[in-house]
Amino acid sequence: MINAPMPGTILNVVVKEGENIKKGQVVAILEAMKMENEIVSSVDGKVMCISVSKGQSVNLGDNLLQIV
Repeated sequence: MINAPMPGTILNVVVKEGENIKKGQVVAILEAMKMENEIVSSVDGKVMCISVSKGQSVNLGDNLLQIV
């Protein structure tokens, strides 16, 4: 599971459900305090569920997506 490291707005989700991803791969872009932050995967796996969409506001700790 990947959670928001800080409050902000999702600018882009760069992976799709069912996609296989590698550790360190960018999965989303989060804008916080006028800066674009790359959210990266901490594990290899398959994206099972994306819980956010472009333009959505998130809070610290909100679930962004699930990787199995």
